[in-house]
Amino acid sequence: MACLNTLKLEIKTLEKIFTKNHERFQILNSSVDELTCRFIGKSGKRYDIHANITETYPSSPPVWFAESEETSVTNAVQILSNTNGRDNHVINQVGILLRELCRLHNVPLPPDIDNLTIPFQLPPPNSSSSLNQQPADQNQIEDIESDQDDIEDPIGDSEQESEADEDLPLEMDDVRSTNKKDEMEVEHLATLERLRQSQRQDYLKGSVSGSVQATDRLMKELRDIYRSDSFKSNMYSIELVNDSIYEWNIRLKSVDPDSPLHNDLIMLKEKEGKDSILLNIIFKETYPFEPPFVRVVHPIISGGYVLLGGAICMELLTKQGWSSAYTVEAVIMQIAATLVKGKARIQFGATKALSQGQYSLAKAQQSFKSLVQIHEKNGWFTPPKEDG
Repeated sequence: MACLNTLKLEIKTLEKIFTKNHERFQILNSSVDELTCRFIGKSGKRYDIHANITETYPSSPPVWFAESEETSVTNAVQILSNTNGRDNHVINQVGILLRELCRLHNVPLPPDIDNLTIPFQLPPPNSSSSLNQQPADQNQIEDIESDQDDIEDPIGDSEQESEADEDLPLEMDDVRSTNKKDEMEVEHLATLERLRQSQRQDYLKGSVSGSVQATDRLMKELRDIYRSDSFKSNMYSIELVNDSIYEWNIRLKSVDPDSPLHNDLIMLKEKEGKDSILLNIIFKETYPFEPPFVRVVHPIISGGYVLLGGAICMELLTKQGWSSAYTVEAVIMQIAATLVKGKARIQFGATKALSQGQYSLAKAQQSFKSLVQIHEKNGWFTPPKEDG
């Protein structure tokens, strides 16, 4: 990866040019692993756009996604995935994005866009050490290095790394900030490290599964979940199926304590020794622009908008109802609320013969497909207010 100081200086430059009160483009939040921007179009309409700066940066560009589904925004964002070389650098990415957004929205370019240049000469790609290159303004770099509270270091990046470098063990990865280590359990840090190493090996072998965009978004989602209060309070747990970032098993352990489903979960633990609803989530390489597929695996549930095979009847999980801004944790919490709202109950009376094979991926996919076809034709039912 290019010198970390270069990235910090680029971000600092962006923050100075596009302040939070800039009339056309604003940097709302920034760190060396993510960026949140806002474009202001005609009539003051606001569009929030996010970027994940990945472990492979700047060999590959940041992963961008917009909260808006308008083509005037998504088309501009899409262009950024096809850049290479110096255009992969975040400061040039912002320049490309802003020019395209202004063109598509037919608004004038802000004059300060001309200041978007990489602040100093980058070292050659095959340089043995990017830290030995002397930047044009050393004082600027020293100022940035001392400003650790403003910009945090990334997880899993090293200041100098080539394909021939030996990977540091987890506890020796000095780029990870101490406060981030404290936010996660050691086992979760180890999981992230194992995934990163596996992805790196796949990249070197040329056998990358999924897409860079989906993989980096899911890695970020998993990191955020490991740090979240809901996860730490054991409302749910996560297991990656076969260590794949594209398939998760979620054990939903907590629902509304005033609901019958909550009482059923207590009874489930007494009868079967299990204290959760097992959900399976499968992500496509088109994630986050298409929703994941979610189904109930165990136990057998009646009500709660759970369909044949374990599929879940939620507009949010369809292309029509999905937004790339939704997070996995938000989906999990929404499913928990939907089960309760739909008066879900665990079928303790279902015999083993009945329950065996009743829930399966194939059956769930088929019933969900039929559901979507029905709703595309007839629309989605909105329950009366008295039903919650």
